[in-house]
Amino acid sequence: MSIRLPYIDRDQMVEVDRLMMEEFHISLLQMMEHAGVNLARLVRWYIRDIEDPIITVLCGNGHNGGGGLVCARNLINWGYRVQTITVGEKSHRKEVPAQHLATLETMGARISNSNEIELSELFGLSDLVVDAIIGYGLKGKPSPAVQKIIDLLEVDDLLVIALDAPTGLDVSVGVPGHNRVQADATLTLALPKRGLIEFENRSAVGKLYLGDISVPGQLYSAMGFEIDQPFKESSILYNTGGDEYESFILPG
Repeated sequence: MSIRLPYIDRDQMVEVDRLMMEEFHISLLQMMEHAGVNLARLVRWYIRDIEDPIITVLCGNGHNGGGGLVCARNLINWGYRVQTITVGEKSHRKEVPAQHLATLETMGARISNSNEIELSELFGLSDLVVDAIIGYGLKGKPSPAVQKIIDLLEVDDLLVIALDAPTGLDVSVGVPGHNRVQADATLTLALPKRGLIEFENRSAVGKLYLGDISVPGQLYSAMGFEIDQPFKESSILYNTGGDEYESFILPG
């Protein structure tokens, strides 16, 4: 069954996050957990036909990176070979992503910083890269260090799945003025972002999915949206074109 959903901009997504935390007492830790689990499930589906795949997860210091860390943890728990790469200085890491990183460290996961490893070699060995560097929060251009990673990701036959938005894409402006990660698929969260459907960005976004982060129906109503339980059949929806989505049923 097709579901029609509205597109929102950055400020509206900020309001979604605020209402989740302040009015419904759903913490960032909980939201990241939902985002990361759904991302891991989508990654597992994309690598289903690859024997013993190598997965690299790129995680920024912000909340998008936290979702990536949760994704990495779940993939490791499912038995996959995962290399987690933190992007940015440790001193800039936000509190909740730091909690998720501490869990991975306790598990003995393979973790490196982007400044400590030869990324071009790693990407060449990887079957799939998860882009969880910057999500909807980007305004303007990414930093030179992040831009370098974006450029290095242009590897033939490398699957790339972005969380929320391909790094380098401004979800509100949506106008390309610099390179963005060229994703094969993007799992955006809560509600689709307007910049993701701009014609100029579709090649960077790839196939567009929407992941559930446990937004209550009352929150949608408070923002003036008439949305009736979009995730009833599946925690991931697939964009079939325009503003239409359908449930994306994954095995397991």
